[in-house]
Amino acid sequence: MNKLFKLKEHNVTFKSELTAGLTSFFAAVYIIIVNSSILSDAGMPMEGLIVATVLSSLIGTWLLSFMSNTPLVIMPGMGINALFTYTIIKSMGLSFSEGLAAVVIAGIIFSIVAFTKLSTIISDAIPQSLKEAITVGIGLFITFIGLQKSGLVVASETTLVSLGNLASPSIIAFFIILIITLYLFVKDVPGAFLISIIVGTLICFGFGLIDVSGLSFGSANLSSYKELFLNVSFSKISTSSFWIATFSLALVLIFENIGLIHGQVGMLNAEEKFKPALKATALSTIFCGLLGTSPSVSTVEGIAGIAAGGKTGLSSFITGLLFLLSLLFIPFIKIIPNAAIAPILIILGALMIKNIEHINFNDFSEGFPAFLIITLIPLTYSIVDGIAFGFIAYPLVKLFSKKRNEISIPMYLVSLLFLVYFILHSINI
Repeated sequence: MNKLFKLKEHNVTFKSELTAGLTSFFAAVYIIIVNSSILSDAGMPMEGLIVATVLSSLIGTWLLSFMSNTPLVIMPGMGINALFTYTIIKSMGLSFSEGLAAVVIAGIIFSIVAFTKLSTIISDAIPQSLKEAITVGIGLFITFIGLQKSGLVVASETTLVSLGNLASPSIIAFFIILIITLYLFVKDVPGAFLISIIVGTLICFGFGLIDVSGLSFGSANLSSYKELFLNVSFSKISTSSFWIATFSLALVLIFENIGLIHGQVGMLNAEEKFKPALKATALSTIFCGLLGTSPSVSTVEGIAGIAAGGKTGLSSFITGLLFLLSLLFIPFIKIIPNAAIAPILIILGALMIKNIEHINFNDFSEGFPAFLIITLIPLTYSIVDGIAFGFIAYPLVKLFSKKRNEISIPMYLVSLLFLVYFILHSINI
């Protein structure tokens, strides 16, 4: 283990990486259920989709573990699964198997970018202010998700969002868990997030917020996975709808992952691991299509493992192994309450927002596009849409400020791609 993952070189131990791997698993495991639920709206069996999500998460995370030696986590992306289900399948009319074919081709396009100089060209073309803004915007997005999971922020017909019922048992439990999590984190207790998830689940059980009736091992119906595995159809490869779906997926995957991975390796102070991590993520997308699920991303929940002290691929290897073992514990995983996850997401958001100090807001041509990214990622509930607005605004504001020499040719092309992306969405594609 020491030789394979260079534990001594990274100044970590097996125990600390185990703790980080467990923390990442518990922080991200809800995605197995949520992703399967969203994809089931396309008419596929829920339990078969759970298997597809688990296997794609296992392979993606292990690819990343061995190729980049980072503690990141690759899982089917939240948001892009909605694009796959509600736009590509339900609106554009592709069947589920035809949609999976689009995922495979999008993964190949993504891999071409990741394995060539294109990834470096694109990454270098993105101004540092926008890279930092993406990290900050994702931090606010994570915080917003955490606040929603806690029930502290709820939907409102008049103001869109409002304060939840502070007297409800779930919010009271959340505040108790938040205080415990903050104490453990500030005191730098090893495995703070993992401990808080376990203790938080017990607290919620004590409040009567968890239903444990009918729990049993290995209750998932794995036979339903047969109709998803290698169920890829290229029958519509000659149609415009297929290629619009494919390029939409590729565009989202490339830029969302560039933003996510940049922020995550930045937290590790290991920028040299950016490209191998991107390559692993690109390859995982191809496997997603073959295994029967929507594309994967370097999930933001994996940051929990980094915050818990994870520094090497051993952490992600352990997380991947736990994904596989989770097939035996799906009913138990389902009972982990949102109130136990929410405090971790909020703290992670606070850690990521510190990158805002690297953005020069005194220069409006740098600050305004960054501001759009920071605000619109959480407010549109979409990482890629928030990025798109900032990237389109950047060359415009630079041109208006007579700073044309600060815009690279690739940046013009990237902005144009995002403009095309919005045009396709505006005509209901």
